[in-house]
Amino acid sequence: MSAFSPSIIVFDLDGTLVDTAPDLISALNYVLDREGLRPVPLSAARNMIGAGARKLLERGLEVDGRAVSLADLDRLTKDFIDYYAEHIVDGSRPFDGLEAALDRLEAKGHRFAVCTNKLEWLSKLLLDRLGLTARFAAICGQDTFGVAKPDPAFLRETVARAGGRLPGAIMVGDAGPDVGVARRASVPVIGVDFGYTDVPMTELKPDRLISHMRDLPDAVASLGAA
Repeated sequence: MSAFSPSIIVFDLDGTLVDTAPDLISALNYVLDREGLRPVPLSAARNMIGAGARKLLERGLEVDGRAVSLADLDRLTKDFIDYYAEHIVDGSRPFDGLEAALDRLEAKGHRFAVCTNKLEWLSKLLLDRLGLTARFAAICGQDTFGVAKPDPAFLRETVARAGGRLPGAIMVGDAGPDVGVARRASVPVIGVDFGYTDVPMTELKPDRLISHMRDLPDAVASLGAA
């Protein structure tokens, strides 16, 4: 690995680095309850996560068959984000083995970035509250460049902001947009099977599949980037 083009490992956030479902669904149910709608069980709602706050809220409203105007959706999304920001680490925690895996990878010269469809400021707030911000050379959200996954420009710009180049970069994620953005950018992708997806990761056919973060360093090494 050249010191001028370090291997960049780019992570999705929700369902990949951090189990954020408890707080996201709590915020969703706060809004639904206030609107007189039924709460969504955590087990049923995990796979609604991954496309940003607005889409999560839309999916939550669809469960109850509720149609709202664009103005109402804007208002409810703002209320959701305000509540979520206040409760962002009530129950959210890094997935088991994450920090040990990052330690091993960092020792081999890898650098890290985040490419998420979550808003940038919420992503930074979450990682800051969990003491993880300093781990990442770049933290980019759906509003950072004006594009979202699976648009390959999002991954390219994230890698560039982290000080790397696409050759040698690896994407790590839990759902279709992560596999899609990697494929479109011609970057290998490692899938995790413990995240949030309505299509099983095995069906998305990532280059490598892991079931625990302790397996990430070996998966990275097997792709020839170590």
